Amino acid sequence: MSFQQLGLSAKLLRAVDAQGYKHPTPVQSLAIPPILLGDDLMARAQTGTGKTAGFTLPLLQRLNESPRQPHQKRNVRALILTPTRELAAQVHQSVRTYGRFLPLSTAVVFGGVGFRPQAQALRRGVDVLVSTPGRLLDHLQQRTVDLSGVEVLVLDEADRMLDMGFLPDIRRILAKLPTSRQNLLFSATLPREIRELAERLLNTPSCIEIESERPTVDGVSQVVHPVDREQKSKLLSFLIGSKDWTKALVFTRTKRGADRLTRHLQRDGIRADTIHGDKTQGARTRALADFKRGKTRVLVATDIAARGLDIDDLPQVVNYELPHVAEDYVHRIGRTARAGRKGDAVSLVCADESKQLAAIEKLLGERIEKTVVEGFAPSARVANSEGGHRRPRQSTRTAKPWQRPRGYRSTNERRRDEGPRAGRSNRSSRPRR
Repeated sequence: MSFQQLGLSAKLLRAVDAQGYKHPTPVQSLAIPPILLGDDLMARAQTGTGKTAGFTLPLLQRLNESPRQPHQKRNVRALILTPTRELAAQVHQSVRTYGRFLPLSTAVVFGGVGFRPQAQALRRGVDVLVSTPGRLLDHLQQRTVDLSGVEVLVLDEADRMLDMGFLPDIRRILAKLPTSRQNLLFSATLPREIRELAERLLNTPSCIEIESERPTVDGVSQVVHPVDREQKSKLLSFLIGSKDWTKALVFTRTKRGADRLTRHLQRDGIRADTIHGDKTQGARTRALADFKRGKTRVLVATDIAARGLDIDDLPQVVNYELPHVAEDYVHRIGRTARAGRKGDAVSLVCADESKQLAAIEKLLGERIEKTVVEGFAPSARVANSEGGHRRPRQSTRTAKPWQRPRGYRSTNERRRDEGPRAGRSNRSSRPRR
């Protein structure tokens, strides 16, 4: 199938062709026709499958076919909500790219940057607004944005917004929208909470679920290096130097851990920077730009970047710490091996991360190769999805009698059997006061 067969206009086809795309991805071929018809849609597909173009192209065509009315001068006509600043900027760039030949105005608003320039752009009126929930609520409170004329609402990466605690904010935003509108929900996963939201939000929607035999991106070579936790930073420096990595995206679980690791790499003479939620938007933008240009060799990030970064030619992704949720592993390593390229996903795993590793291998349906780096052999073995740990010893303090070691007796049992010790009065014989 070609894009011409999907019913897109000549100007949109021209923009798609300028990007070098000839054939739609599965999610695009299934999503574009019902959106063009005005149907509500719920779509699930993994990262890197072309979801953004899947809703952007038909959304732009529908707005272009029904021009803005004079009384809609300040109204936002299409609202796209995303969980992170980086993803908002990325989606906005896609809207501008595909709409370059259309007379539609766009804007993006998120926190960490000046409020006034955003307010001025919104007061002039925009057709398509891309925003994060928190900053949009700020504009609603200051009355610098009018959502009463929204014709299309898009929730992008809905599961991530749920994970980040945005559900109450989304409900407050929904209360400001007109009831008659088209609703599109795109997500990499569809947990129970998202399905419940979809039931309240969508009106007899079309449903798309793109299944893949393997949840990981093709072209990604995966390996696990077992290592003790206190040796992880040294092992990472060793790998970067010995393998001459020129561009590596490293994931940690916490912001403090990201800062600490970055300082360690810098002390080892490795050009590194950090990107996470406590950084100002200016600092995050500069760090990402330096990394893309090759000025920075390593970018250390929390999972805020897992679904919001689009980096061309990223050869290495490193899981310095495994994520708590197995699906986040897929989103992390999906940053590499994009556009048909090859990439490496390296995980530094200590013994107490065996549970997370087992969950990831279960999700993938296969075991990940484990290679011990010489000089960094761990003191405890890392278990895989088939087990490998000895059964944890039951605490004798809380164990049931039939779970205790043979011959074990608690202190109270010994006292009861042996009677009061010499020099110790029997408390039970004391009169109660």
